[in-house]
Amino acid sequence: QVQLVESGGGLVQAGGSLRVSCAASGRTLSIYSMGWFRQAPGKEREFVARFVWNSGITNYEDSVKGRFTISRDNARNTVYLQMNSLKPEDTAVYYCGAASTYSGTYRNVASYGYWGQGTQVTVSS
Repeated sequence: QVQLVESGGGLVQAGGSLRVSCAASGRTLSIYSMGWFRQAPGKEREFVARFVWNSGITNYEDSVKGRFTISRDNARNTVYLQMNSLKPEDTAVYYCGAASTYSGTYRNVASYGYWGQGTQVTVSS
C-alpha cells in the first residue's frame, strides 16, 4: 500500500504563485509515477501533470505548460507542483495519485491506484 498526503493549498490572487506538496509513504519502491489532478465544482477530475519516478520524465496538460512545474524530492519521497501565474480557472481541489505500473493512458484517473485526500486551491480575480 502507498499512502499520499497533500498539503500547501490556499487562497491566492490571480497572477500569484502557490506550491502544493504530496508526500508518499508505505511501499514507495512500488511507485512508477505520480500525477497531479484537479477537480473543480461540477466537473470531472482532470489531469494536470505527471512525474515518472525513476526517469524524471514529466508531462503537462496544455493549459498549465509554462506556468506549472512538477518536481520530486527523492529524500522525502515528495512530489511538488509549483504553480505560477495562477488564473481563476485554476481554482479546484488538487489531488495527487500514484501509479505502480507504466500506462499509456497516464492522463486517465483510472491509471492511478492510490490517491491523497486533496488540497483546495482558490485563485481570486
